Amino acid sequence: MGKAGVCGKTAATARIQDELTGALIGLARASEGKDRSPEADRLIVRGLFATLTNVSFDDSALNELLAEAGRLKHSLSPMCGSCTADCSRTEDFDMNRLWSEDEDIRSLKSLILFGMRGMAAYAYHAMVLGHEDRGVMDYFYKGLSAVGYDSYTVQDLLPIVMELGAVNLDCMALLDRANRQAFGIPAPAQVSLTVEQGPFIVISGHDLHDLKLLLEQTQGRGINIYTHGEMLPAHAYPELRKYSHLKGNFGTAWQNQQKEFSDLPAPVLFTTNCLMPPKPSYSDRVFTTALVSYPGIVHIDGRKDFSPVIQKALELGGFKEDVTIPGINGGTKVTTGFGREAILAAAGTVAQAVRQNRLRHIFLVGGCDGARPGRNYYTDFVKQAPEDTLILTLACGKYRFNDLELGTLAGIPRLLDMGQCNDAFGAIQVAAALAEAFGCQVNDLPLTLVLSWYEQKAVCILLSLLHLGIRNIYLGPTLPAFLSPAILEYLTEQFEIHPISTPEHDLAAILA
Repeated sequence: MGKAGVCGKTAATARIQDELTGALIGLARASEGKDRSPEADRLIVRGLFATLTNVSFDDSALNELLAEAGRLKHSLSPMCGSCTADCSRTEDFDMNRLWSEDEDIRSLKSLILFGMRGMAAYAYHAMVLGHEDRGVMDYFYKGLSAVGYDSYTVQDLLPIVMELGAVNLDCMALLDRANRQAFGIPAPAQVSLTVEQGPFIVISGHDLHDLKLLLEQTQGRGINIYTHGEMLPAHAYPELRKYSHLKGNFGTAWQNQQKEFSDLPAPVLFTTNCLMPPKPSYSDRVFTTALVSYPGIVHIDGRKDFSPVIQKALELGGFKEDVTIPGINGGTKVTTGFGREAILAAAGTVAQAVRQNRLRHIFLVGGCDGARPGRNYYTDFVKQAPEDTLILTLACGKYRFNDLELGTLAGIPRLLDMGQCNDAFGAIQVAAALAEAFGCQVNDLPLTLVLSWYEQKAVCILLSLLHLGIRNIYLGPTLPAFLSPAILEYLTEQFEIHPISTPEHDLAAILA
């Protein structure tokens, strides 16, 4: 079957994902100059999301998407199969052509492709909640076509790369509206890391709608629900928090799941990316839904009847007594829900604290976590940040330090969890509001972004920050390996991106 990749997918699965990506490029090119169908729009979103890291490991599920792309492409250009012209306009794109391109072209096309995969995740979650955006969809077609064109130069591709950053802002805003309309305005909430005795279900991923359905279906059944990973911020939303059996959070970041789920007396439901190949010690209690899939694992289809998950929870029975699974630093509770509304409500206090020299600097420390050595940098950075600084955080990188007790500053908790990775939109709104309060540009604020890098969502968020002209970002644990030296040099010099070094050195440089 070939060697497994970093996320555990086989070479065969990776090939099918390349074929699916090539088919989506063919579909985008076949759509040029034609009326697009909502069916094609949604397939492109689903197909791109399915190729994201840690989503689909199931060849049959990927092949179904591949076949659907072929059918839709044929419906757009039914006569292409009999045409003898050498235009190749509707052919599926061979991804080997991309990997063998000039390294600078390959780098820019990879930024576009990986960024679109990340943006597709946000578009998918918004779509599930009934929210779509024409401009976002237009870019998916434009970006896919750009990846497939051989004639594009670096000068042609750079504006398309930066446009992705702008469009992703719109996409994150779309999801922000969708979540708030469906689940209410997030508010700070303390979350226990103790699992109570009795049957329970762990739900992982990002899909708040799936959590809502699970809470509805388990209400009154004597089953408690615990979030995992990026589902933690769900506790902040009033329409989810109102369910008394949404009890707390289980475990830490996604890369620790194979250890933390071992012999777990409860089922785990994966709703989006963050699935790792399940170990035999718990594979019989893993369930997937939506686009997440794994061979041999029970999949809950679009009807979202979670009865098999509920039955498994009752069958396993849970822990016999309360069990606390502490955070990485030994904490037994965490706090989430400091969305933009909560932080902006304190903007006056923050501004006054800065003017009175009680608050020296604000750090946004967040991003994707992973297993690579060196990620303890982020734990040490937060621990060593002076007491006259605030720490904003979001995404799963926060698990490196979100159980630390850092106290308060000017009556505000020093550690403020803003939510999931897509809540970077809220962080941007906070930065803009603070800049307005101080009468300066965002880059002139006492604010520094210290980001951890792993998968494709990090690409689109970084491009959004660059589109906004935000500079002096610290990025690690390494810089993106798929970028050529020339493109990496351009980005680091143009936007003053710094590779992280040591917490001591970087803190000294930032606060100098």
